[in-house]
Amino acid sequence: MVRLFGYFFGMACVLFLVAAAGVAIYLANVAKDLPDYAVLNSYAPPVTTRVHAGNGALMAEYAKEKRLFLPIQAVPDRVKAAFLSAEDKNFYNHPGVDLTGLGRAILVNLQNFGSGRRPVGASTITQQVAKNFLLSSDQTIDRKIKEAILSFRIEQAYSKDKILELYLNEIFFGMNSYGIAGAALTYFNKSVTELTVAEAAYLASLPKGPANYHPFRHPEAALERRNWVIDRMVENGYVSQSDGEDAKKQPLGVTARSTGPSLFASDYFAEAVRRQLIDQYGEKVLYEGGLSVRTSLDPQMQLAARKALQDGLVTYDERRGFHGPIKQIDASGDWGKALADIPTLSDVPEWRLAVVLAVSDSNVDIGLQPPKDGSGKVSADRQRGTIDAKNMQWAFRSSDGARKTTKSPVGAVAPGDVVYVAKLGDDASTSYRLQQPPKVQGGLVAMDPKTGRVLAMVGGFSYSQSEFNRATQAMRQPGSSFKPFVYAAAMDNGYTPASVIMDAPIEIVSGGQVWKPENYGGEVGGPSTLRSGIEHSRNLMTVRLANDLGMNIVAEYAERFGIYDHMLPVLSMSLGAGDTTVLRMVSAYSVIANGGKQIKPTLIDRIQDRYGKTIFKHEERLCEGCNAGDWQNQEEPNVVDNRETVLDPMTAYQITSMMQGVIQRGTAAGKIDLGGRDVAGKTGTTNDEKDAWFVGFTPDLVAGLYMGFDTPAPLGRGGTGGGLSAPIFNEFMQAAVKDSPESKFVIPPGMNLISIDRKTGMAAVDGDPNTIIEAFKPGTGPADSFSVIGMDSTMAPEEILKTSPQANQAVQTGTPGLF
Repeated sequence: MVRLFGYFFGMACVLFLVAAAGVAIYLANVAKDLPDYAVLNSYAPPVTTRVHAGNGALMAEYAKEKRLFLPIQAVPDRVKAAFLSAEDKNFYNHPGVDLTGLGRAILVNLQNFGSGRRPVGASTITQQVAKNFLLSSDQTIDRKIKEAILSFRIEQAYSKDKILELYLNEIFFGMNSYGIAGAALTYFNKSVTELTVAEAAYLASLPKGPANYHPFRHPEAALERRNWVIDRMVENGYVSQSDGEDAKKQPLGVTARSTGPSLFASDYFAEAVRRQLIDQYGEKVLYEGGLSVRTSLDPQMQLAARKALQDGLVTYDERRGFHGPIKQIDASGDWGKALADIPTLSDVPEWRLAVVLAVSDSNVDIGLQPPKDGSGKVSADRQRGTIDAKNMQWAFRSSDGARKTTKSPVGAVAPGDVVYVAKLGDDASTSYRLQQPPKVQGGLVAMDPKTGRVLAMVGGFSYSQSEFNRATQAMRQPGSSFKPFVYAAAMDNGYTPASVIMDAPIEIVSGGQVWKPENYGGEVGGPSTLRSGIEHSRNLMTVRLANDLGMNIVAEYAERFGIYDHMLPVLSMSLGAGDTTVLRMVSAYSVIANGGKQIKPTLIDRIQDRYGKTIFKHEERLCEGCNAGDWQNQEEPNVVDNRETVLDPMTAYQITSMMQGVIQRGTAAGKIDLGGRDVAGKTGTTNDEKDAWFVGFTPDLVAGLYMGFDTPAPLGRGGTGGGLSAPIFNEFMQAAVKDSPESKFVIPPGMNLISIDRKTGMAAVDGDPNTIIEAFKPGTGPADSFSVIGMDSTMAPEEILKTSPQANQAVQTGTPGLF
């Protein structure tokens, strides 16, 4: 027996050694292909890029995986406790693999064998880190062995806090959110430090299966799983019994965070920034690089710009009549579901969709679009309201092709029509006004002329209606709003505001083609000063001036100001016949407003990488002494403006003064009122009134806009820059400057202010009422003789005298030099 026992013992030892050798060979074989866990030390996950307004408010986020990296020191203990209780209560005690938990899981799985239940796992947080970072998710023995080996090695190389930090920042929580910081924002719109016990427990329940515990699709399962985590927190001593019971009584409280821009009305601006970031750094950096972008947007100014442009577009559109309903549905039964399924303009919250239920001569009964919850379920609440006839009179005329009119709501709308409405009065009111999204569009930009920072940008009536940004992408003819640059080029090259140009018919023959430009309205004024040409936007004078100056010079100035990259030097371009954008025009006017300094328009002030290092800043001016360590009675720091001067400051003031006249007595007279503030600007109207422009400025703010159809078409009678766009500029500027200190246009040192005759441009005679104070550069002044630029064979001298009483008077009094 002893011999037999010894024989079996020997065989067992041999088999054990063989098995051990086999296991050793297997483990060595598995271990040699293990990935290098040292990469965890340089962990740089895809992180969300965040875009902020100038005041720090969040505008937008861009990410393929919505994640914000959070160091473990910033994670509250109650949040750590929730995840440890849900995933690995022995985390701080085991060496990477929890042998006790593993044994328990094996016993449970053996008991459940054949029952169809899902096997119980025993992965520790360290094992999950090894799997998520270094291995695949294959359910194989090899992968589990590799996971265990790596877990032991990771535990030897890194602290427990470092491993927990990696885990909390990497795991997927559902709803495209990764990491605890991203999940807190996505599910509760809170920072991690603000999470309650109940909220932390719910987030801790998600890594096991986000889809299984979706807050809207599976609310009961989500609540049950959350409460289970709370019980484990109580059991493990992280939360008291009473606090745990209170936490379980709370609802899930998930408020799904909007995926669009967080700052209202910033859609067009945010999209323009996104495009710039892609051009500058590429899509990978934008969506994974974790950039922090500080833009130049002024939120209050942006709201004012949005309102002004929308008001102007709606006012114009309503004058043309009603386009008809958005859609028609059956209003005889439960209209709520059909109405709820119609998409609305999400960025125009002042308006709601409604269905017409009944129509009479005095009013219209409407049903308002019911809201949907997070799961898409339509609310059972059916709210109603009324549109009085007086609140939809503009719709009594139709503009849907077959033009017709009516005297009451009957004939304008019918039951089943889906329309937009806006509430009148307080929240309790049931009275509404009929609205409609305009067909006409436009773009508006506001800029700081000293820095080029874009403070507001609106690219159309609604980003939901159309994502096309008409402030930066629409190429439109600026029309007469281009003329100030022709006149600025002239005054930089020897002309003065008092130079006299012929305002009379002209024919331009080129290549066998005859071009006969005309003034708006067809009238002519005879010999007139440059100031008069700007104030009254005379096409004939501008063409003659450009012809006398030379279009090559005009083109060079237009390119210098950034209006065009390459301008064709033909005379029609002097009237703004080339295509450009609102942003470029506002940038060009900013050069005039700041006294002639070149600027680089920018939407972005600064960009920081994920580590906080500044990788871009717009400000290029130098400040000597700004970083002094202490105060030693030294002079105040001096900001060195190293920007190129592209226009004589004296010329800039002269053209500014002339554009003040546009507002005081020219094509924008009576349209602009900023309470006595200095303001200058220029209207612009293109051929057939297809585009209406206005660009203007105060000493500290430049704004410009155009209005027109996306497919250019006549705006109709009165569709001019002065009639349509100047009132929008006025509404915006009144709101934009109301709380800012008043400032004046600065007259450059050395300029001479001389009283001249408005028509002849010569020095004024004492007692003459038809005078104006004009600014002249040193060495220049009013002409001693009455000279007319651009007089040719199209108008005889005696005809000039007939059209100009002032010229006739000059001749009668013996003033020589008429030609």
